Amino acid sequence: MASLTGRSLFDIFESGKSGQINPERDHVLIGKERHDVGRPHEWGYPIRGIVTKDWMYLKNFEPTRWPAGDPITGYLNTDGSPTKTWILDARRDGSNTAYWQQSFGKRQEEELYQISTDRECIENKANTPELAKLQKQLAGQLKAELLQQEDPRMQGNGKIFDLYPVTSGTDFYKNYRAG
Repeated sequence: MASLTGRSLFDIFESGKSGQINPERDHVLIGKERHDVGRPHEWGYPIRGIVTKDWMYLKNFEPTRWPAGDPITGYLNTDGSPTKTWILDARRDGSNTAYWQQSFGKRQEEELYQISTDRECIENKANTPELAKLQKQLAGQLKAELLQQEDPRMQGNGKIFDLYPVTSGTDFYKNYRAG
């Protein structure tokens, strides 16, 4: 097994304090490639982000893809539930499309949320002129750290993730469409 990199969390666990214990730990990087089926070619929805105390910046690498799964296959990245049914029904009958857009709609290439005042991340403030400097700073920090970690997406080799075979060994999307 390859060696793992990282830093111990022991100083945080050992502390009796709450909140931010270590001032060097002022952000978290997040990311996703795929963990579902139901898009053409079984491709995922690649996204990377950085979360600070007040902000969350997201970079959607393939904004033409459906983030919650393809409509044709029923948004398989979201489990069935009364809420999902209500949102889909409300979109179909035109009574409410906003929840569908927030839950299942395609995303902009960049998203910026002020989580200190908008914990549900409803208002995307990306490309707001007065926040351009902050957006650029967070995007730059994200890129620099991902380059340091040798993330294939940042090195122009993100398509490698789409080439990995799915564990089911089937092309669900293709079979579903043929079915």
